Amino acid sequence: MQQMDPQSMVPIVKPALRRGWRDRTTLQFGMTPAHAVTLGPMDPATASFLDLLNGTRGPALLREEGRRMDLPDGHVDALVERLARSGLVDDARAGGPAADALRAKKEVLDRLRPDLASLSLTASEPGEAIGLLAARRSLRVQVRGAGRVGGVLASLLSGAGVGEVDVRDVGRVEPGDVAPGGLPSESVGDRRDEAARRAARRSAPDRPPRRTSRTRLEGDDPGFSLVILTPRDDVDVHAPAPSAADPLIASGTPHLYAGVVEGTGVVGPFVLPGETGCAGCLHEARTERDQAWPRLVAQWRSGRQRPVRPCDLALATTVAGLAATHALAFLDGRVPSSAGARWEVSLPALHWHARPVWAHPACPCGAAEKGKGGMRLQGRGVARDNGGATTVEGVTP
Repeated sequence: MQQMDPQSMVPIVKPALRRGWRDRTTLQFGMTPAHAVTLGPMDPATASFLDLLNGTRGPALLREEGRRMDLPDGHVDALVERLARSGLVDDARAGGPAADALRAKKEVLDRLRPDLASLSLTASEPGEAIGLLAARRSLRVQVRGAGRVGGVLASLLSGAGVGEVDVRDVGRVEPGDVAPGGLPSESVGDRRDEAARRAARRSAPDRPPRRTSRTRLEGDDPGFSLVILTPRDDVDVHAPAPSAADPLIASGTPHLYAGVVEGTGVVGPFVLPGETGCAGCLHEARTERDQAWPRLVAQWRSGRQRPVRPCDLALATTVAGLAATHALAFLDGRVPSSAGARWEVSLPALHWHARPVWAHPACPCGAAEKGKGGMRLQGRGVARDNGGATTVEGVTP
């Protein structure tokens, strides 16, 4: 994270937050309790000056404008610094070389501006949001499974700016695989993995970075930042086989499970190998609670395959969206709430709830030894008065 330097900033008040006057001297930025901040006491001159923080003026020009508005010496610098520390101001030129390269691609950045505005709500430092967005372009994610969930998920990640989204699956596209935002109807009969990769590329705001054959041959490829398992088989969704993730555990590759089984959507667990509960931990815990569990799983796997698996289109799209959000949270440097948990939602009630996946001592993944199976992401919002808005005082000269 960059260190804030108000003397070199080109500040811009974050446009993602709506403004409103709570009273004659208190200005609120943002509507929701998670991100709202109130400023006060606020005098008319300072309120007018805020409109000049639009990303077109550096410190020297802002000080000159402040003097024209009869603001005291030092007030402009103090105001900008206080706003920046409160998370209300971004830096129109910060973020480093990768961010500068993204700014140079106007058409690409225009596609991603809503994502940038959203990232600015959770970014704490000026320039951090565009730095995170630019960093996504260098990341590689693999989606294993190209059904209704996996196909949409791959396109969402690609459209959100992830540089390379690989998709793995077998077989050919069937009519029931087609989904808006995922596999198109014209891909029926094509190889699933190739069709899903094409769909992801069409969703991308930019072409993925080139990887030379020399890099691949020499084994310098850094691998995937994240692997997402989205099986089309509903048994694999309900009871993910630990062996399928053994190579990921061994290599330390973070991975996430998502899918739909019998009218229930599942997102999680998100697995940080050796730190949070994995598919093996889930299996061990279920076996411990129910001795019949291994027998049931064996029957489900060996039973006759159903010609059509239940997979509601809207539910599958919902699962893909939530899984993409959890994946992007991790890629942006946070631990999602699916770490050590499975989020589930069932038709028709559609109430989301989380089932914990504790690290199990009998699982060879080793997470139980570290005792971190219950990791959770803490929210940034502070519940206070003023509708939950955080209050920043001392902005009057």
